[in-house]
Amino acid sequence: MPPRTVPVPVPSRPARLRPRLRTARLAALCLTMLFPAAPAVAATHATHARHDDDPLQRRLEQLVRAPGGPPGAIAVLQRGGDTRVVRAGVADVTTGRAPQPNDHMRIASTAKAFSGAVALSLVDRHALSLDDTLRKRLPQLPRVWGSVTLRQLLNHTSGLPDYSRAPAFLEVLTADPRHRFDSRKLLDYVAKERLNFRPGSRYQYSNSDNIAVALMAEAVTGTPYERLLRELVHEPLGLRNTSLPSGYRLPEPYLHGYDVSPPAPPEDVSEIIGASGVWASGGIVSTPADMTRFIRGYASGALYGKRVLREQRAWINGASEPAGPGRNTAGLAIFRYDTPCGVMLGHTGNFPGYTQLIAATPDGRDSLTFSVTSQINQSLTPDRLRDLRSVQEEFVCALLRGRR
Repeated sequence: MPPRTVPVPVPSRPARLRPRLRTARLAALCLTMLFPAAPAVAATHATHARHDDDPLQRRLEQLVRAPGGPPGAIAVLQRGGDTRVVRAGVADVTTGRAPQPNDHMRIASTAKAFSGAVALSLVDRHALSLDDTLRKRLPQLPRVWGSVTLRQLLNHTSGLPDYSRAPAFLEVLTADPRHRFDSRKLLDYVAKERLNFRPGSRYQYSNSDNIAVALMAEAVTGTPYERLLRELVHEPLGLRNTSLPSGYRLPEPYLHGYDVSPPAPPEDVSEIIGASGVWASGGIVSTPADMTRFIRGYASGALYGKRVLREQRAWINGASEPAGPGRNTAGLAIFRYDTPCGVMLGHTGNFPGYTQLIAATPDGRDSLTFSVTSQINQSLTPDRLRDLRSVQEEFVCALLRGRR
């Protein structure tokens, strides 16, 4: 049966547009929109105070204060049941409010880990197979894509053309960044294109992959993807402030995201782009606290059994976008980050105003959620990305030293 429509409420407050954002800069933001695309955080355990002799605090403040740095940053480090929050800068340049673990934010392509969680949960329940093809589950898609498997979608070896790079999609988005797309028809923008390469022959990060994953999940269950997220991921992991909206508004309170283009002052882009054009590839809104719960459960395989976990961790050459700390390799909707201090599993993402890293040790015991309020990637700001990865690695090492 066709998926049921799930209405997603949005806050009723006046829309705030950026009056000074020039057309050229808006086009650049749209072009780079998607590609360069557990225990609660309790106040009794968290450390918010600034310590001038704390190397992590100093390093995060250096990142924020650097020329062109993000206006705000927050990192949640959790080792077992002990949680520490490190933050620098502000959540809102107008009010000067500090970032908080329960602030909402756009999680960008870390949302791909959520679609992976849905798909792998269905594989564990034998509703889907990793060898299921688009021809079998989504026969309405182009015949030339038919041999692509769920496994290849999840590890970005499908060869599907990326809809978010299609000229027609970018034309609509640039003309109206808040345009309400039909999320389930995003692949129509590339439906006349052939595969970029033979499926399974090489790695290429594509936002089309996770759109197809969500559509496969809907096809086999007859249930909207939004509901599958709630029932298979949010509820089991205790995610209380995570949602997949279709509009452009963010629930209060939220980390404001900024376009940082010196010498101009930061421009608020938190609500400039709607989520319907990214959907399962990057539309989720969450909080640092919820993302900590998610990655601890997801990396450890809490949502499915050991058979599926082994399949997920079949690593191949490939890096997340933007690249995470250390050496990157790709699994099924998860990446392995080999650092000098140890291994973390997770995902990264970037979106106008936000750059994200979520990572946890393979047993899920230790985790890092690292969020900054500007878009940093290889194509826009390669120097800042290099510095960001260095800072992330320092946080990973501080987290993992306690395991030795």
